[in-house]
Amino acid sequence: IKIKNLMPRLKELGMNSCAITDHGTMSGILDFYKACKDNDIHPVIGSEFYISPNSRHDRTYEKGQMSSYHLVLLAENNTGLKNLYELSTISFLEGFYRKPRIDKEVLAKHSEGVIALSACLAGEISRRLLRESYNDALEAALEYDKIMGRGNFFLEIQENGIPEQTIVNRGLISISKETGIPLVATCDCHYMTKEDHPSHNILMQVQYNQGVTLDKRRKAKSIEE
Repeated sequence: IKIKNLMPRLKELGMNSCAITDHGTMSGILDFYKACKDNDIHPVIGSEFYISPNSRHDRTYEKGQMSSYHLVLLAENNTGLKNLYELSTISFLEGFYRKPRIDKEVLAKHSEGVIALSACLAGEISRRLLRESYNDALEAALEYDKIMGRGNFFLEIQENGIPEQTIVNRGLISISKETGIPLVATCDCHYMTKEDHPSHNILMQVQYNQGVTLDKRRKAKSIEE
């Protein structure tokens, strides 16, 4: 999605606000902010951070082990924006291992003015629902809720046709009912219009060195990464 092409699309859809949540970086926020302001669109500044399962300094992962989860962070105000800058800097200078990473220690120190979403299938809670157990996912949800403060952490459900997503959605809805942590419905936006799908599909083909036809599991993997 190119910022210059995004603004007329937002107008076409009747949207008056839009968020930017690039994976692991905030490098596009200035151009995004200016374009939104020039087009009377409210800009929501954020990033989809990579968060280490342990310490951001840990680089001892074995093959097949998770080295990071996804976590969407949005700036609620100027204090939150400054904290996102801090977290982004730390992710590169202190936590970089395959990808720029933060951990829960620095997240807790820089959580003021920040809203967190549990992210897609690559989020920690989603992963725990799929690979571990409901109780482990519940524990992770309560931990994030405590770090961010009640009302600043949301469980993110999506509808994308991926079978694993249906399993995760059921678990997230149950966790929300049990804990009172609110739900938010989102959609991963990796391209802007339906007509862009073939081009995006080819990009995925190049990334994974496979044929053009990709099954839903591979699509899910590309979305997660």
